[in-house]
Amino acid sequence: MNIYVGNLSKDMKDASLREAFTAYGEVTSASVITDKYSGESRGFGFVQMPKNDEALKAIAGLNGKSIQGRNLKVNEARAREGGFGGANRRF
Repeated sequence: MNIYVGNLSKDMKDASLREAFTAYGEVTSASVITDKYSGESRGFGFVQMPKNDEALKAIAGLNGKSIQGRNLKVNEARAREGGFGGANRRF
């Protein structure tokens, strides 16, 4: 399951994000999204967990939990809607 994690500290790194979720089960990947110019965290990231039951426990256990002084927003990631150049684009 792909998990969205929001309201991350600017100091959060991939390893720290992975560590928080590993307490609930196997983590395939953990990525903090960074600004391509400054390299600073954009305040959100994604975690991939292969077992849905472990992922659901992680979501329940970490949503609202304070890590590095920020209360996390954790939920199942949704597919991106809209985007660039699609049928919804108007001139």
